[in-house]
Amino acid sequence: MKKDAKIYIAGHRGLVGSAILKNLKAKGYSNFVTRTHKELDLTDSTAVAHFFTSEKPEYVFLAAAKVGGIVANNTYRGDFIYANLMIQNNVIHQAYVHGVKKMMFLGSTCIYPKNCPQPMKEDYLLTDVLEYTNEPYAIAKIAGIKMCESYNLQYGTNFISVMPTNLYGPNDNFDLEKSHVLPALIRKMHLGKALENNDWDAIRKDLDQLPIEGVDGSADKDVIYSVLDKYGIQQKEDKVHLEIWGTGNPMREFLWSEDMADACVFLMENRDFADCYANDTKEIRNTHINIGTGEDIAIKDLAQLIKESIGFKGTLFFNTDKPDGTMKKLTDPSKLHGLGWKHTIGLQEGVQKVYAWYTK
Repeated sequence: MKKDAKIYIAGHRGLVGSAILKNLKAKGYSNFVTRTHKELDLTDSTAVAHFFTSEKPEYVFLAAAKVGGIVANNTYRGDFIYANLMIQNNVIHQAYVHGVKKMMFLGSTCIYPKNCPQPMKEDYLLTDVLEYTNEPYAIAKIAGIKMCESYNLQYGTNFISVMPTNLYGPNDNFDLEKSHVLPALIRKMHLGKALENNDWDAIRKDLDQLPIEGVDGSADKDVIYSVLDKYGIQQKEDKVHLEIWGTGNPMREFLWSEDMADACVFLMENRDFADCYANDTKEIRNTHINIGTGEDIAIKDLAQLIKESIGFKGTLFFNTDKPDGTMKKLTDPSKLHGLGWKHTIGLQEGVQKVYAWYTK
């Protein structure tokens, strides 16, 4: 990509898109086109077609998606499959119609089977059933991979698919109703620490920034206690108890979002679709690329790491009546390593960095 190439980043305000935009700017790219959801609804095929006709981007990063944790995925199943399929179909098709030079589609490692062999290689896609709680989202992302492959094979486009592992970092989603496990734990322990220190200024400031079910910092203490209790932050006598869903035994892999962005930009600059599969194969499939660390941690150990980093002194309670989800999800990043990239930020450093960002 030339430094003045016109680059469209779909989802530039989110965890993924904002990290990619920051990385590109740091590398000297300067010609960006972005739209907020209010400015461009990517589920609207007419609006997306008009956007591509008028803007004519040369390169596209498709980082826009409807995302959430276990509860959101399982509750809003129809919303998740509809929104993600529509976003992908519209952007990928218009990228083809308007001759985009290269496009990157970003998915998730939830595309792999629930009982997938570990670590998860790209070739394990579609070899068994998916985890039920996020099946609609996963199916949408699998469809995106296959759409990119199919357009490449039929039309000669240059569309690359990457599947990042669990991400965390600046601009993460800390909404306790919809967030993933790591940002949720950080916020809950931040609030728990403020509660045990009787620091109501910190609690009210936090709720003003991001209300929980409409409860902001102006609410009465009893109302705040009630909503915190609902989300597992409970004051019991002189101790704060923090509830975590499941047994704490599932293993999860986490990647600093800015490392992920660096991998994405590296691939867009240096690799094409033809680099994503063996040339001697008759059937071209599983051309997507895992982006991960190849290292994982138990949720209970992650919780302890975050607890120590934040300085929360309360009690962690694992609610075994709640679902664990998949017990182990570890990517095999060998393909990415073979293409020339490896992560640099470890989990302990990353947790400290994201907590510093959150408290600011």
